[in-house]
Amino acid sequence: MTDESRIPFTPLVQSLPSTIPFVGPEAIERRRGVPFDARVGANESAFGISPRAANAMRAEAANIAWYGDPEGYELRAALAQFHKVGMDEVCLSGGVDELLGLTVRMLVSPGTSVITSLGAYPTFNYHVVGFGGELVKVPYREDHIDLDALAAAAHEHQSPLVYLANPDNPMGTWHSAEAVQAFIGKLPDNTVVIVDEAYIEFAPAGTTWPITTDDPRVIRMRTFSKAHGMAGARVGYAIACAEMITGYNKIRNHFGVNRFALSGALASLEDEHFLASVVEQVEAGREDYYNLARSHNLAFVPSATNFVAIDVGGSDRARALLVELEQRGVFVRMPAVDPMDRCIRVSVGGRSDREVFAERFADALKAV
Repeated sequence: MTDESRIPFTPLVQSLPSTIPFVGPEAIERRRGVPFDARVGANESAFGISPRAANAMRAEAANIAWYGDPEGYELRAALAQFHKVGMDEVCLSGGVDELLGLTVRMLVSPGTSVITSLGAYPTFNYHVVGFGGELVKVPYREDHIDLDALAAAAHEHQSPLVYLANPDNPMGTWHSAEAVQAFIGKLPDNTVVIVDEAYIEFAPAGTTWPITTDDPRVIRMRTFSKAHGMAGARVGYAIACAEMITGYNKIRNHFGVNRFALSGALASLEDEHFLASVVEQVEAGREDYYNLARSHNLAFVPSATNFVAIDVGGSDRARALLVELEQRGVFVRMPAVDPMDRCIRVSVGGRSDREVFAERFADALKAV
């Protein structure tokens, strides 16, 4: 009897690959036997968390024997006030990744076409495939998500769901709020769009617009993982019409955001000075990377995120550089598909991280 026959997996699960969207830096470190000297590949924050958040989370340790509030009442109330929406229009979850899975579960039946961009955030694809959806991937246009092509594909396939990250990962490019709103207006009446704004704090003015819930087709998603520096805590949220949030509440893990995360996120939301300081440091770090690329006569993609895509001239060279950098103790990543895979993607680290990367990037370039 084979292993496959002993376990009654559904046909869908049997059809899925035994992989996850990312290989974490920890797995690479275990393989290497030593930690990285510069961890600048996962778009985590190198600037810590708010001191208020740290204090709140330390204080919460005394209560960790208790379950967290399944309603996340205090954090939801604060987010509703911050965004000027109703509490019944906010859903908390264990990061945007979990929200993506819940959204697909709500809206996508097996065999249904779902629209995304070719090379966009792979975790969304992971959930679509995992629930039996059929991905329709629209190529980028000049390193930007092609809004017109996304809208056209939604009409062609009559898809219930479209995914858009603005600013974008993996290229760091962005569209204006005006352009995104025009794109939403072109979608079919029965198509829901996820607007993933995980990096919005780093984007220039005019990239986003005030959150409203007037259009039931629009879900805005944000996170505490990037600018707030709480990737390990896993806190994200969706804002949508109350009917959509009711759908989330039917299927979400009601204890999925733990007490530490709830208390830390609430404190961080209230610490505007800390957030502004992180954004300022990221802006300075991006400029360092731009100048580094120029010093090696390399192009780069202007970024509205906490990472920069450096154009190294081709996919083979980019892959070779990843290997050379790993051997030199530096963790970075690269886009997965042509033509973006001519780049390596480097997160904005702290000053020491950037210095290590600059030194070893120069050595790695000589080796390829």
